[in-house]
Amino acid sequence: MSDTPSPAVVVGIDGSRTAIDAALWAVDEAVERDIPLRLLYAIEPGDDHASPHDAARDLATAEIAIRYAFIAVEATMQPVKIEVEILQERPQRALAAASRSAALICVGAVGLKNATRGQIGSTAAAIIRSAHCPVAVIRRRAVPVSNPGCILVEIDDWTNADGVLQKGVDEALLRRAPLRVLATWQSRFTNAHDVGAVAGANQLALAQLDRRLAGWRRRHPELDVQALTNHGTTLDYLAKAADSVQLVVVGAERSGGTGELVGPRGLAVLHDTDCAVLTCDPHRRL
Repeated sequence: MSDTPSPAVVVGIDGSRTAIDAALWAVDEAVERDIPLRLLYAIEPGDDHASPHDAARDLATAEIAIRYAFIAVEATMQPVKIEVEILQERPQRALAAASRSAALICVGAVGLKNATRGQIGSTAAAIIRSAHCPVAVIRRRAVPVSNPGCILVEIDDWTNADGVLQKGVDEALLRRAPLRVLATWQSRFTNAHDVGAVAGANQLALAQLDRRLAGWRRRHPELDVQALTNHGTTLDYLAKAADSVQLVVVGAERSGGTGELVGPRGLAVLHDTDCAVLTCDPHRRL
């Protein structure tokens, strides 16, 4: 008999508001896949001198955090099976281990320890690097399926783009949202600030992207798909348009991109928005 856990959408719970937001965001993901939503709380192991009183306090804290998240999910009235798990393990290691069988890991962008400092949670940053499944980093509050914002897919390299794009299509269909596919470029030449040169390069990149998306449009005629280009990075684009985006889908291993989105600059750009970030590596299981 296998000890491998059954597939689930796993949510990291730590007692923070954004962890509950992550659980609420994940409900639709679990319902769509017809798999459980697993609320996972990892208690940091104490040292050898920790008292039984400290252990009991930590367990009570975990149970309270799980209970609040459980009640919040139940209140959605969605037909989702809720599982709970409390482990004695470092959160990063517990979530990385869970990702081996999970369909998706969801965490809050700012954990309890980082809330007062306004920093990206170390758990969120670490799990993006180590997970074996897609990871969703959720911001301030849950975004309802009816949210009008688009799903934005970042395309950096078409060699490995199909897995990331498929994930974006799936999310757009699930959330009944328009899909926008963004190709960014940066010039190495001195005319990069020439308006005409930038416009011409954007037009060429847009035509190439439109050709690559033709097949996806044929397969999903019901989906509103548009190509976008930007001279700069994805974060440069979001600095101007984050309010129109509910979710960014990006490859986890692309150099610079993911780190920017969940790093200090990304936190500043996305701070007052509901824009979540979903990272997936085409070399890992989707």
